Amino acid sequence: MPLARGRTEAAVSKAVTIRNLVPRRQTGYPRSTMAASLPYPVEKSAEEWRRELTPEQFRVLREHGTERAGTSPLNDEHRAGVFRCGACGQALFESSSKFESGSGWPSFYKPVEGAIGTSEDDTFGLRRIEVHCARCGGHLGHVFPDGPAPTGLRYCTNGVALRFEPAPEPPASR
Repeated sequence: MPLARGRTEAAVSKAVTIRNLVPRRQTGYPRSTMAASLPYPVEKSAEEWRRELTPEQFRVLREHGTERAGTSPLNDEHRAGVFRCGACGQALFESSSKFESGSGWPSFYKPVEGAIGTSEDDTFGLRRIEVHCARCGGHLGHVFPDGPAPTGLRYCTNGVALRFEPAPEPPASR
């Protein structure tokens, strides 16, 4: 079977893997209302989220916005630790899965098991896979099939949607 426009077999395989992450749409709702209508363990009103988040965090996490590329201090975060959801604190990515993608956003190749959900995003006429926190539904970014081994995936995240928690310092030896 011929491959689509110069795609390698490995690239097609990664694309199929990404498609399998996305549950089939069961409604005709657009992505934003569909994702917002799912039940999550942490649910708050828009007003409660507005009180707890900065205006930029609210725009990204609750309204599916995107921060400007290259603006997050987390791009330069290389310490051992955990990247958590900026809204609810759910552990999302171990620092060991972070890599330099050159995209301008913090990128990871593997989330913490069960920590994220995905949904189809058709905005701007593009088919992308949105990534959100499985605990509160906060929008994190998108996942693409161009990441490093072992997964081949790139979880491209908005830094403002994350909070970094450094690993505890080892006890001083005496």
